[in-house]
Amino acid sequence: MICSSHKMRMMMSGMWKSRGIFFSLLVLATFQLAMSDEHQPLSKVAIHKTTLALDERAYIKATPNVLGLTGQNTEWVTLQYSNPKPTVEDWIGVFSPANFSASTCPAENIWVNPPFLCSAPIKYQYANFSSSSYKSTGKASLKLQLINQRSDFSFALFTGGLTNPKLVAVSNKVSFINPNAPVYPRLAQGKTWNEMTVTWTSGYGISEAEPFVEWGPKGGNHVKSPAGTLTFDRNTMCGAPARTVGWRDPGYIHTSFLKELWPNREYIYKLGHRLFNGTVIWSEEYQFKAFPFPGQNSLQRVVIFGDMGKAEADGSNEFNNFQPGSLNTTKQIIKDLKDVDIVFHIGDLCYASGYISQWDQFTAQIEPIASTVPYMTASGNHERDWPGTGSFYGTLDSGGECGVLSQTMFYVPAENREKFWYSADYGMFKFCIANTELDWRKGSEQYKFIENCLASVDRQKQPWLIFLAHRVLGYSSAGFYVAEGSFEEPMGREDLQYLWQKYKVDIAMYGHVHNYERTCPVYQNICTNKEKHNYKGPLNGTIHVVVGGGGASLAEFAPINTKWSIFKDYDFGFVKLTAFDQSNLLFEYKKSSDGQVYDSFTISREYRDILACTVDSCPPTTLAS
Repeated sequence: MICSSHKMRMMMSGMWKSRGIFFSLLVLATFQLAMSDEHQPLSKVAIHKTTLALDERAYIKATPNVLGLTGQNTEWVTLQYSNPKPTVEDWIGVFSPANFSASTCPAENIWVNPPFLCSAPIKYQYANFSSSSYKSTGKASLKLQLINQRSDFSFALFTGGLTNPKLVAVSNKVSFINPNAPVYPRLAQGKTWNEMTVTWTSGYGISEAEPFVEWGPKGGNHVKSPAGTLTFDRNTMCGAPARTVGWRDPGYIHTSFLKELWPNREYIYKLGHRLFNGTVIWSEEYQFKAFPFPGQNSLQRVVIFGDMGKAEADGSNEFNNFQPGSLNTTKQIIKDLKDVDIVFHIGDLCYASGYISQWDQFTAQIEPIASTVPYMTASGNHERDWPGTGSFYGTLDSGGECGVLSQTMFYVPAENREKFWYSADYGMFKFCIANTELDWRKGSEQYKFIENCLASVDRQKQPWLIFLAHRVLGYSSAGFYVAEGSFEEPMGREDLQYLWQKYKVDIAMYGHVHNYERTCPVYQNICTNKEKHNYKGPLNGTIHVVVGGGGASLAEFAPINTKWSIFKDYDFGFVKLTAFDQSNLLFEYKKSSDGQVYDSFTISREYRDILACTVDSCPPTTLAS
């Protein structure tokens, strides 16, 4: 049913004011829909097509009304609801802000007006999820988990399924006691080995409060370090859905730099906002351990994975089961956190794909990890790619985010955050992190960075040289690569393999392909070492590892076996590197389901083994004495 704008507003004014929320919905006959991202469950909700089917007999009630009374930023809400005309397609949408019709979309062109309802839910669940009798009784209850996201919430009951939603009832408002509170700290290494950065999100702009971190060593004096503040608006987004139904105010993202840390010392910190009336709003207290100095000979443990995404503990948003391993990966790392020093998430972080609310959900999910150890990130296609924005690939995978969210929500020690390539020193490790969404080929700016990063390593101090990137620039038996006639990203290793060989990179790891695979030490498709599990002396090549099974739906292997592929696993998991000293490294692949080790190898060698010559890695020599 198509209604005029005036008639629709009159209907809503009379029917919704009694519920304490005024909505202004307009159903439009035409609307240019942005291409949906099949990886994002929220893209299945055709919210712009919503029509009114309000029924006075229907209701939805949420309890409690006020959340976070004891300071928590995550809490469960119970919904009680009824529909006199129930169907199996009825669903509950969670909206924030509560007045979800307040968001407006820019017109796609001068001939097509924007819809008035232009706010996707932050999550949803089917009405019969907890009650098989809903279809016959029309009544049910549901428990949903909410996180503090800088605004209030309301819950809406829809019929008509996800593709033709009809609004039946709207709930009361629910809110955290302080929706602006500082939340979800993310640690990262600064631009020097003895600097830690703390990034967090709040609802306080610089005109309302001064952000800072109070920190210091355990048992020592604490100091306050100021934080910078960033944000962005809808116009910063490059396209839909990020500019349209997926837009949600991101709040303010703050970063503070904790400098001149003493190596290996444990520090305490908490986030603060000093209001201009003198009141200070505090977060809870957190702690971290400072970095070892470069070359320090001590036990050092690194976790690496890609493509984890986010998932909901309450089971919402999961009708297509796209990220079933995400929670398990998160839980296993948390369980092992006392034995983890630093984490690298190498691209495809949360698969928000233009639905901005999902970044809050993701940072809340990883908070136990990222608030305790550095959480280093790389750029993936679902963070960066968008046509006409300079990305190497012209896909729609970022949902219009074009890198803005990943570059703002997480700090990386890059010279230019838009380029997102950088190096990181952690004790005996040197990491060179590439950005596969920008050109990496010979002659490019990034190629020069990669060579400089690899060439700058003092292998006597940092014997373990690791290359990280999102897309597979090395080797993979993924079905979609083989179907294209390659075992890599097109043009992936043609230029880079010479650098890996010349500078004797030990291990190169990638995401993008959602499975696990390990190669032999390899160069130009040839295994350079016949050993599979206990390497002694020179490797003579680089071991390539795909570790993209962090949580997103798995990718099939091609039905072909290559000589360079040693181990494959069609499952969710992550890699852990343990450097015992400058001569001994342990590599472990663990499944997310149980945390057990399913593949491993060791490298044992001396410094002279790193210096040893092999194909294409020998410097020029002379016959002169």
